[in-house]
Amino acid sequence: MKCPFCGYLDSKVIDSRPTDDSTSIRRRRECINCGKRFTTYEKVEQVPILVIKKDLSRESYDRDKILRGMIKACEKRPVPIQKLEELTDEIERDIYNSYEKEITSAKIGEMVMEKLKNVDEVAYVRFASVYRQFKDINTFMDELKKLLNDTEEKK
Repeated sequence: MKCPFCGYLDSKVIDSRPTDDSTSIRRRRECINCGKRFTTYEKVEQVPILVIKKDLSRESYDRDKILRGMIKACEKRPVPIQKLEELTDEIERDIYNSYEKEITSAKIGEMVMEKLKNVDEVAYVRFASVYRQFKDINTFMDELKKLLNDTEEKK
């Protein structure tokens, strides 16, 4: 590792430990040439994921879009932001674990709805109404009936 102070290309690792969230390794290094210490972080390189939209255009995956959509659906609902961040992490993990380089926005939307359904049914219906583009009250009622049937089956 190149020293940020003198530019020498070799250093030794003094200490190495995972970060609090265990997504990277923090390494404390010492330059062999000048003796100064510096810190580096090592992370797993994520394969870039492309999202295929309804019009078949593609854009880079953006986890913040998922989080913003769930926050909007949960507005004025008793769902803590930390829970939504956990759900976003779970969805993101599922996306990366699929080992696909592309995923449809429809698949992501279904994943979000499945997570919201288990956390807050009102937020689920709100998200579904936008995601599935409910055209009228009948479409809305059909979704509510499905939700009620699912709830009854769980009991």
